[in-house]
Amino acid sequence: MYNIAMINKREIANDLASLRDLIRWGTSQFNAAGLGFYHGMPAAIDEAVYLCLSALHLPPDFSEDYFDCVLTMDERLQVLNLFQQRIESRKPAAYITNEAWFAGLSFYVDERVLIPRSPMAEIIQHGFLPWTSPEQVHTILDLCTGSGCIAIACAYAFEHAEVDASDISADALAVAEINRKNHGLEDRLTLIESNLFGSIPDKRYDIIVSNPPYVSEEEMTQLAAEFDFEPGSLALRAGRQGLDIVLPMLSKAADYLTDNGILVVEVGYSKPALEEVLPGVPFFWVDFEFGGEGVFVLTAEQLKKHQADFERAVNR
Repeated sequence: MYNIAMINKREIANDLASLRDLIRWGTSQFNAAGLGFYHGMPAAIDEAVYLCLSALHLPPDFSEDYFDCVLTMDERLQVLNLFQQRIESRKPAAYITNEAWFAGLSFYVDERVLIPRSPMAEIIQHGFLPWTSPEQVHTILDLCTGSGCIAIACAYAFEHAEVDASDISADALAVAEINRKNHGLEDRLTLIESNLFGSIPDKRYDIIVSNPPYVSEEEMTQLAAEFDFEPGSLALRAGRQGLDIVLPMLSKAADYLTDNGILVVEVGYSKPALEEVLPGVPFFWVDFEFGGEGVFVLTAEQLKKHQADFERAVNR
C-alpha cells in the first residue's frame, strides 16, 4: 500500500485518475492509518468523499456522474494534500477544511469550537414536535452555543422567533459571529457571553436548548487523538461524573422558561449518571431515527416540580 509521506504524491496521482479512484484509495489509507471518526463522519469512506468534494469545490449533493470523470493532475494533488494532512496530523476533517454541516446547513469551524455533531439536528428540523409547534415559539435560548450551529438551525426552523445564544468562551462567540453573518441572521440572533444563566437577560423563553460539556474525567482520559484538537477544558470536560454543567442548568432553567416552555439538553454517555443522581425526575429520552442518544426533554412544569431535587443534586 502507498504511504503518502514516503512516496512523491505525483507518483501516486498518476495511478488515481478519477474521483472514484481517489475515494477508494483514501478510504484504504485512512483505515490503514487507524484514524478515528467521531466528528460527524461515520466511517473512512465518508471522510474520503467529504475531503474529495471539498478539494474539488463540489457540493455534497453532486451527481454520481462525477465519480468516473478524469481529474486533472492539479486536482488529484489537491485531494492528496488533504488526505496527507488528515493522516499525518489526525486532525478531524472539519478543522482541515474549516467547514462542518449540521441540520443540512454549512458552518465555519476551527479549533476554538467543537465540531457540530449533535443528534439534536433531527428534532430541530422537526420543530421540536410533539413538545411544541411553530406558532407557539417566539423566543429561543441556546446555552453553550459554541459555533452557533444549534441556535442558527433553530432560527431556520422557527422563522419568526428571536434567538439568543450564549457561551462562556469569547473565542467560541467569535466563531458564532462568523456563522451568524454567513447566514444573514444579525437581526434575529443575539450572542451573549455568559456562564450558563449568569448574564442572560431577565426574560422567558419558549425553548431552552443546550449541548453543554458532559464528558466525565474518566472518559476524558480515553478519548482518541482526534479530540485533542477540540477545546476540551471548556467544551468537553464536565467533572467526575460529567454533570458539572447540566445540574446547575437544571436548577435555574425554570426561571427562564414560559409556562409552556421546554428544556432540551444533550448529556450523551452521562445519561446513566444523571438518572442515578436524579432518580425521581421523569426525563423523556429522545429516540432518533438516524442514530444518537442521551438527549432529554423536560417541561417547565416538570422543572418547577423537581426544583428541590435539582438544588440538592447541585449541593451534594
